[in-house]
Amino acid sequence: MKIVLLEGKSVGEDMDFTSFLHLGEVTIYPKTSPEEMPERIQDADIIVANKLPMCEKTLASAEHLKLVCLTATGTNNLDMEYLKSRGIQARNVAGYSTDAVAQHTFALLLYLWEKLRFYDDFVKSGEYTRGSSFSCFPERFLELKGKTWGIIGMGAIGQKVAEIASAFGCRVICYSASGAKYHFENQGWEQVDFDTLLGKSDILSVHAPLNPNTENLLNLDAFYKMKKEAVLINVARGPIVNQEDLYTALTRNLIAAAGLDVLKEEPLKEDNPLGKIKDSRKLLITPHMAWAPAETRTRCLCEVIKNIEAFLRGEERNRVV
Repeated sequence: MKIVLLEGKSVGEDMDFTSFLHLGEVTIYPKTSPEEMPERIQDADIIVANKLPMCEKTLASAEHLKLVCLTATGTNNLDMEYLKSRGIQARNVAGYSTDAVAQHTFALLLYLWEKLRFYDDFVKSGEYTRGSSFSCFPERFLELKGKTWGIIGMGAIGQKVAEIASAFGCRVICYSASGAKYHFENQGWEQVDFDTLLGKSDILSVHAPLNPNTENLLNLDAFYKMKKEAVLINVARGPIVNQEDLYTALTRNLIAAAGLDVLKEEPLKEDNPLGKIKDSRKLLITPHMAWAPAETRTRCLCEVIKNIEAFLRGEERNRVV
């Protein structure tokens, strides 16, 4: 088997790829553009990629291609119909980043919720040293206990966030953009309609896939329905939140703050209006890193190897096409 890893750098330069070598003849490229794909994969039986488009334009030259493996859960970059027409299987990795993404959700939230940028600067600027009081809290912040935490998308990550939010003493409400019925009565989590979710949430976090039901779900109309004190967290997919509308919502104080790990276009484009907001009490953007603790990335690669091994045995593990 000829295996080509097209985006090795996307999982980190500190990762060890030697465990792929027992699977066949392996070629690793740190980075690949869509234009470079046809030449690099023309002899491949299996390709491993992350965000590259898997479609006729990029795959037509790969006459021997049998399997596409993603180092990701999302499958938006797969042209499902084209892959099916060629008899090419595709497999993703699922469940490997649940704890990591839930962890980052709370890192974003607590940074904004407790105004940590302000207080860090307050100490490092010397203001605390020059002060006369042991304590200083000019920026108002609140307890999480008793607040309502709204969640869009109650898959593994959404449920993990709900568990942690409950441990903080939050009331958890949730919404399904697909219309799925949740059964969380034993946990005390309540499924509500979208308008109720918007109107009741003190914190609103997004953990849903990107699809026609969720694209631009959080737009200006939605922000007008939210509490002015609400904090939005998006660690799912960038296009679920309309970026121009979020800029309007933050600059007009329709909501208090937002923490984003994902954007519509990554990396952050110069013309993205959110880049104009420099107040870290109002907006915190991290560079799509929620999934990326070292252990999580190692687990991701192990899952890809297991997917390839399962494919070679004729098993259906994590098959999406």
